[in-house]
Amino acid sequence: MMSILSYISPCAPRRGMLAAMALLLATALPASAMPGGGKTPRAIVEAQSDAPPQLKGVDVEEHLGEPVPLQTRFIDGSGQEVTLGSVLPKTRPTLLTLVYYNCPMLCNLVLNAQVKTMRELGLELGQDYEAVTVSVDPEDTPAMSNERRRKHLQSMGKPESAPWHFLTGTDEQIHRLADAVGFKYTYDASTRQYAHPAVVMVLTPEGSISRYLYGTDFPAKDTKLALLEAAGGRVGTSLDRVVMSCFKYDTATRRYGFYIFGFIRLGGMAVFLALATMLIYFWRRELKKGAAA
Repeated sequence: MMSILSYISPCAPRRGMLAAMALLLATALPASAMPGGGKTPRAIVEAQSDAPPQLKGVDVEEHLGEPVPLQTRFIDGSGQEVTLGSVLPKTRPTLLTLVYYNCPMLCNLVLNAQVKTMRELGLELGQDYEAVTVSVDPEDTPAMSNERRRKHLQSMGKPESAPWHFLTGTDEQIHRLADAVGFKYTYDASTRQYAHPAVVMVLTPEGSISRYLYGTDFPAKDTKLALLEAAGGRVGTSLDRVVMSCFKYDTATRRYGFYIFGFIRLGGMAVFLALATMLIYFWRRELKKGAAA
């Protein structure tokens, strides 16, 4: 007669295995399958999304590929009325920023970071690209535009004739431009200040939006690649265009990253050229041998 242990022993490992599998499944189940559905409590969600009243409505809605309103009218630093289209170059890309001159902090950070990046680009203002800065405050004046323009060009070691245009305008014209580029800002009457995003927009020579660069620090590599991309090969050196093909904009990180397929394509071209050169060399050598014989 078989003992009781002979019945238990085959079952014990099986039961242990089933228990282990149950534990594994429990830990592997998604949060939505657990009690409570894995949902964040409403109070936490509301607390996280409860932005200060001054910042509600401040955002950037990207309008990539869309044109800016070239017929919007502004006043330049000399007091002359100009259209946006008349100050944009037709053969070079443009860095476009929207700020206001009495901004206590953020606008200065954006413009100072832009100046720093422009000094480090390895591209020439006026030759490879231009810049336009528009004030979102209709109370700002041409004299303030001229002062800011002179200050920033001087910090770059550029003459006052360099093509970085500072413009002011009416509330209607400013909103036309801001809406077109997706620049959402608000005015806080209690502090008499504007709440706005920190962003530089890159425009194509035709005046379409090519890229948005965010924050108060614009890496020279990203800005240069964005300008080269916007120009479509019309500015920069041949080496710049080769380097451009090895980088691709990552919408998740909002940075340009190494593009392996571009590198492989360039590598394939290099191999092809090396083989072609070698075949031409041997072909010419054989021709010389035949002629000598």
